Amino acid sequence: MLRRERSQNPDPTKQNKQNKDNNTRELFGNIRALEGEENNRKFTLSFSSEEPYTRWFGPEILDHAEGAIDLSRLSEMGVVLFNHDRDKVMGKITRTWIEDNRGCAEIEFDTDERAEVIRQKVASGTLKGVSVGYSVDSWEEVMPGKVSTDGRFTGPCSIARKWTPLEISIVSVPADASVGVGRELETEQESVDMMETLLRLTTYNKNLMEVKR
Repeated sequence: MLRRERSQNPDPTKQNKQNKDNNTRELFGNIRALEGEENNRKFTLSFSSEEPYTRWFGPEILDHAEGAIDLSRLSEMGVVLFNHDRDKVMGKITRTWIEDNRGCAEIEFDTDERAEVIRQKVASGTLKGVSVGYSVDSWEEVMPGKVSTDGRFTGPCSIARKWTPLEISIVSVPADASVGVGRELETEQESVDMMETLLRLTTYNKNLMEVKR
């Protein structure tokens, strides 16, 4: 089940920081050791689903239909982090796929001491959280009472129609949106994020006014 984070301040001037910190989702209790592995270094997990996720602008949905997700980054150079810390690489991602509208991956922990500590905690069930950091390239905004173009979702909601998972983390506790714990997007993305946020807010308000009329 997805752990949701909520922000109570829909201020577009602050949304750039929220974009940087909040493009993460947590799932719990879904890491399984790969059967037949003698050293139990390999695990399978799910890192995303289509369950609505509450943002400051309303429910957000990650589309898992064919062609919606770009898995190339995870497949080509994906690593497993701990708590989104880029200096704490725990292992590698060996395979990614989509199954039953969920993003799935096979991971393999490294053999160094730090990675082994986390591997043991995952194997024992102490650590159960998985978090994905992602960027969105294309949105569909669905107004209240309206249905999405594919007929699968009812508004209000914002649907990520084209998105890219950037990293997978084993997490100890869910990120707290109010204190900014989570993935940070690259600095050069900040101005782009702000313009995208302002444009989406303007479009949303315009569409909402038309619905009220």
